[in-house]
Amino acid sequence: MRDLSLDALAAFAEFAEDGNFSRAAVRLHISQPALHTRIAKLAKSVGTPLYVRSGRTIEITEAGRRVQRLVRDMAISMSTFRNDLLERETTQPVVLAAGEGAFLYLLGPGIRAHLSHRRHALQLMTADGASTVEAVRSGRAHLGIACLDAMPRDLAVESFTRVGQMLALPRKHPLAARRSVRLKDLGGASLIVPPPGRPHRLMLSQMLQSAQVPWQAAVEASGWELMLHLVKLGMGLAVVNACCRVPAGVVARPIPELPALQYVVFSRKEGVTGAAQTLKGTLLAHADAWQDSVRRSPP
Repeated sequence: MRDLSLDALAAFAEFAEDGNFSRAAVRLHISQPALHTRIAKLAKSVGTPLYVRSGRTIEITEAGRRVQRLVRDMAISMSTFRNDLLERETTQPVVLAAGEGAFLYLLGPGIRAHLSHRRHALQLMTADGASTVEAVRSGRAHLGIACLDAMPRDLAVESFTRVGQMLALPRKHPLAARRSVRLKDLGGASLIVPPPGRPHRLMLSQMLQSAQVPWQAAVEASGWELMLHLVKLGMGLAVVNACCRVPAGVVARPIPELPALQYVVFSRKEGVTGAAQTLKGTLLAHADAWQDSVRRSPP
C-alpha cells in the first residue's frame, strides 16, 4: 500500500470516467504527460494494466474498474467519517440508475415517497440495461433497476416487479373492439418497433416468427413515449410495456402470449450505504404502485 499514491488513484479514477487523457488532465489541472506518468506508476504498483488501447478506443480493464470502485469507496468513507466527526448528516447523494421507461412509468411513486422524507439527497442516472449494470459495477451508481436478459452473478439481485406487454392501437382500429389480442391477430400488421438489435425488437421478432405471423416494420423508433405518439398519429401499431400510459385516442389491449418482463433491483455484493438501503426499501415498498396509477383504456 505504501507504493499506492492517492494522487495517482484519484488521477486514474478521473481518467477512467470517459477514457480521455486530455479532458481528464484539464479537469485535474495537470499536463497530459504528468497524467500519463501518474497512471503508469499506478499500473506498475498494482502489477497489471489498468487500460488497453484498441485502435483509437481506450478500454478500462477489470483491474482498472476495481481501482475505480476503490477510489469511489474511499471517497464515500472519507465523507462519512468527516460528517460523523463533525456530527452532521451526510451530503453524499444516493445514485439510482435506470432506463427512461422505468423512471417514466415504474419508479415515480417510490421516488416521491423517498423525497417526502427528505432523509438523503438523491441523484438519478438514465441508462440502458447494460449501462446500468456497468454503473453499479463501477460504483458510479449505488442501485440499478432494469429488465435484464441475464442476471449478473457478481451483483446482488432482487426481484422488483413484473410487467406484462400490450398492443397499443388507434381507438378506431378493428382490433380495439377486442378485450385481448393474440399474436395471430397481428398477421400483416405494420408495427412501430425499436431499431434492429434492441432487446424488445429481438423478442418480438422471435415470438412472431415462432407463431408464423408475417409483419412489417412501419417505423423504427426508440422509447415508449415516441412509439405511443406515433401510434396516435396513425403510423402503425406498437407492442409496449403494460405500465405505459397511453395517450388520448389510443387504446391498449393485453397480449397474453407474450411473456411478462421481470424488472430487478441490484447493487454490489460488497454492500451498500445505509442511505442506499433506505432508498431500496422505499422503492421495493412501492414497486407495484404503477398498477394503480397507470391509466387504462376502457374495454
